Amino acid sequence: MVKGLIFDYGGTLDTGGRHWGKVLWQAYVESSSGVSEGDFREAYVYAERTLGCTLVIQPDYTFYRTLDAKLAIELGWLEASGRIGRSGSGLDSLRRAMLDRLYDEVKRQTERSRYALEQLKPRYPMALVSNFYGNIGVVLDEFGLGGLFDHVVESAVVGIRKPDPRIFTLGVEALGLEPDEVVVVGDSYGNDIVPAKRAGCHAVWLKGEGWTDETHDETLPDAVITDLSQLGLNVLHDNMSK
Repeated sequence: MVKGLIFDYGGTLDTGGRHWGKVLWQAYVESSSGVSEGDFREAYVYAERTLGCTLVIQPDYTFYRTLDAKLAIELGWLEASGRIGRSGSGLDSLRRAMLDRLYDEVKRQTERSRYALEQLKPRYPMALVSNFYGNIGVVLDEFGLGGLFDHVVESAVVGIRKPDPRIFTLGVEALGLEPDEVVVVGDSYGNDIVPAKRAGCHAVWLKGEGWTDETHDETLPDAVITDLSQLGLNVLHDNMSK
């Protein structure tokens, strides 16, 4: 019997299943940046690695400021490597335009996610388990999501990152439940679905636009959805027989 839920944050609640790399690339295209997709992908990986190993993001950073920092690192790398034909004020204008476009999109999606979570909140205790930078509490409050979660497990705080299944075990323990009483909902097959199942949980895959075209075994998750609004009782109970 399902007694509790664990949600991922990035790519699940803020983009509706789209990988952040795809979301950012769309902003580069729509802003006529002149950057090739291959160069963008290199910049994206560089920025992710930089943010993962340095304290760029501070505990009081909002998502707006976090996203601005990420874009600044990407664009700085593109400029330094000669991959973009802008500099100075032209580069600053491009960053601001992309930032505002992306932030508006995230606000719209998190509002949709908030509505879906509000429908589930009266029936289930909920935890958030996320690879994040130490400021997830500020971000959740920024988008009106903070009060919906009974517990938050953040990688930068607990020192464990997905795909290590132990981070989901921490979420289960925070809820005071057994693993087979918990459903994990996330967009990343490798970071959410596989480790959640290894931790003994049920898993619902929010399948969206991935970073690559790689296909996955869709028999591993207990259910596959394309929108959080599909998390009804039939998904959370009828499919949890594996």
